[in-house]
Amino acid sequence: MNNYYYLFTIIAIFVSIFLLIGCGEEDSVEIQSVTPMDGSTIFSDGTIKVSFSGNLENLTVSKGEITITENTVAISGPFTQGTLEIELTWEGGNSHLTYTVEEKIVIPEGMVLIPEGEFQLGSISGEAGSVEQPGHLVYIDAFYIDIYEVTNSDYKKFIDANSEWQKANIDSQFHDGNYLAHWTENSYPSDKADHPVINVSWYAASAYSHWLEKRLPTEAEWEKAARGGIEGQKYPWGHSIDDTKANFSLNVGYTGSTKPVGAYPPNGYELYDIVGNVLEWCLDAFDRNYYEDPSDNNPISGSNTIVEIVDMAFDISTTRSVRGGLWVESGQPRIWITHRRGNNPAQTSHLTGFRCVKSVTQ
Repeated sequence: MNNYYYLFTIIAIFVSIFLLIGCGEEDSVEIQSVTPMDGSTIFSDGTIKVSFSGNLENLTVSKGEITITENTVAISGPFTQGTLEIELTWEGGNSHLTYTVEEKIVIPEGMVLIPEGEFQLGSISGEAGSVEQPGHLVYIDAFYIDIYEVTNSDYKKFIDANSEWQKANIDSQFHDGNYLAHWTENSYPSDKADHPVINVSWYAASAYSHWLEKRLPTEAEWEKAARGGIEGQKYPWGHSIDDTKANFSLNVGYTGSTKPVGAYPPNGYELYDIVGNVLEWCLDAFDRNYYEDPSDNNPISGSNTIVEIVDMAFDISTTRSVRGGLWVESGQPRIWITHRRGNNPAQTSHLTGFRCVKSVTQ
């Protein structure tokens, strides 16, 4: 009898254990990881990936479109700028995610973004010319700038699309008689396609920029871009002149010449030929005394704003700024970052070209 009792007791224990295991709650599904991290900043077209510890049932999210792959959920935008709050609910759990949504910046092709911020405008070293001193700390809004100087092949596309700027048709008030002097009719020299376009006036450079929905840089924008994000250097690469870093002092053959854009190393912003090769037109009026007391915020020389200059470009007659040094500099090569000079806007020199910029906020 006792044996039956013990056997019955053992069976009862096993049944109890089985029932406890069988009737117990299933393991709950929990979030294992979130990418990007909860609380971070994402772009409006971003995707949030949430990985779970097991299979999901009855998942709902309050914002975005969802795609489920095994135990991972992708929540995709577009999301509205500002604070984004997403509530996730599934069988057995819920969670709350918060992000800050920003508009994604799409950098135009062939340009780089120069970030907003303060920089040292002008020279305080005493080595530069009087029109560059004293130096001032100024603030510049973010802007885009061309990686390369505008080339002959670039400019040909412009005159092919805008016949009024071809050699035979350009209005006489917009040049000095040497416009595209090295071209034959509307064709550039066959071996100069990737050289910077020269013999273009400020008016022509402005027209080209407008055609591409861009503009010429202000002196301050140009100078900030030329520094490459590094303060206190005389040249984009350091404090010493170096003919392996830029095209100047007739160092291309005996008589000198332009070189293809990008032939020398870029500066810290990945801009090529920002000094040397050719001078570059700027938007501003040239004022020798302007650096004595520039505006602290987006300075521009002259009495007009950027928008006003762009809108009235073909009515302007005052001297315009040029920056950057050129291939024919000799003696003491004037290719340091802060060197300033000006030209008549109708001048078309074999020493002058340009590159364009575009405001981030139009």
